[in-house]
Amino acid sequence: MTTETGSSPRNSSAQRRAWPQPGATALFRGMLSLIFLVAGTGHLLNTGHIVERLLGAKYGFLATAVAPARPLVLLAGAALLIGGAGLLLGYRTRWAAILLILVVIPITITIQIGRSTLGPLFKNVAIMGGLLFFATHGAGLYSLSELLQGRQKSP
Repeated sequence: MTTETGSSPRNSSAQRRAWPQPGATALFRGMLSLIFLVAGTGHLLNTGHIVERLLGAKYGFLATAVAPARPLVLLAGAALLIGGAGLLLGYRTRWAAILLILVVIPITITIQIGRSTLGPLFKNVAIMGGLLFFATHGAGLYSLSELLQGRQKSP
């Protein structure tokens, strides 16, 4: 049996469902943002500890060849907070996700590679997968961007 459009009923019901699901996407976005908000806060409030970790990391010299450790940690902290807030609120989510990817990649290379355990490295790989989702799909329905866009369209 087919509908007037020529598709089967099963296909039309599948087409009616939004993928990704808006509620799950918003929850995913919020949960993912927390790691960046916590890490960014840590970078800004406990800068000395993060600087020590960078200086003690096997490949930390790659970062400190670009700039001194303290300004890098503070810059990363600010970027983590800005990106995390954008992700949490769903505001300019694609840009927030790209910013966070650009911060996570050098952190992963300098801090996580060369450690005796692989868990933190693959945690960052998984996080980048989540960020890639939002960089390609955007925030979804339950977001500040959607709310602002809806207000611009209404009279």
